[in-house]
Amino acid sequence: MLIREIKPDDAERLVKLIKLVERESQYMLFESGERNTGPEQQRKRIEVMKEEGNSTIFVAEENDELVGYLFAMGGNAKRNKHSVYLVIGILSEYRGLGLGTKLFKQLQEWATKHSIHRLELSVVNRNEAGLKLYKKMGFDIEGTKRDSLYIDGEFVDEYYMSKLL
Repeated sequence: MLIREIKPDDAERLVKLIKLVERESQYMLFESGERNTGPEQQRKRIEVMKEEGNSTIFVAEENDELVGYLFAMGGNAKRNKHSVYLVIGILSEYRGLGLGTKLFKQLQEWATKHSIHRLELSVVNRNEAGLKLYKKMGFDIEGTKRDSLYIDGEFVDEYYMSKLL
């Protein structure tokens, strides 16, 4: 399993992976089929993120297939450039195998080199596997976003979590 930073040439495979993850997961923000991002838009987004210096995407690759991703989206104002918001997605057949841990370790190395001080994310409070991973990686719950999302006909809460480096 290879964990690496994304390249613009990965755009088409990343779009495919994101759509698969959204189809498999009940806890992603976008539902299956809701996202409209195409390969060329994703390629441009990757290039912009690289230029910003405080944003990146890590991917997990196995047999030339992308099987997981971790987006780190940095703040765009002077006052929050030290902070990145994270989104992780892993194909269901690769969950529970330590891939999330590997992605987060790569992210931390990158964050240290890029003067990132704060990592933050939100997670549906029912997402036990996600919560377990984030706590294992040193994240703390800062608060609850009540009725934050509407999933399967009901409102659900999200935890806002962070880790200071």
